[in-house]
Amino acid sequence: MANRNNRKLVPEARAALDKFKYEVASEIGVNLKQGYNGDLTAKQAGSVGGYMVKKMIQQVEQGMAGKQY
Repeated sequence: MANRNNRKLVPEARAALDKFKYEVASEIGVNLKQGYNGDLTAKQAGSVGGYMVKKMIQQVEQGMAGKQY
């Protein structure tokens, strides 16, 4: 089995990440709610995380595009 480490690298970001998760779920039409979400399919749940990563990468790339390294 994979060794999963769900610790946040920046613990102070937990609230912002939770808010972001619900915003993304709403954008893609997944009915994510507080608490139990066992009624979601694996595809629906995975699409929320996948789209979160896509949007975070996009934000970082946009930030990098405006800076010289």
